[in-house]
Amino acid sequence: MEMKLIKSEKEYQVALNRLEQIFDAQPGSEEGNELEILSLLIEKYEEEHYPIA
Repeated sequence: MEMKLIKSEKEYQVALNRLEQIFDAQPGSEEGNELEILSLLIEKYEEEHYPIA
């Protein structure tokens, strides 16, 4: 998956689907690194669009 900021609901859903696919990736592996970065991107999007009071 191309790593970039998530700017739309569609991109958010694609990111969530990819996260689900690689959720059990080994830390330090290529997919593990992707998982870590993708988690941060999703978290940033959620903080901006789904804030918890």
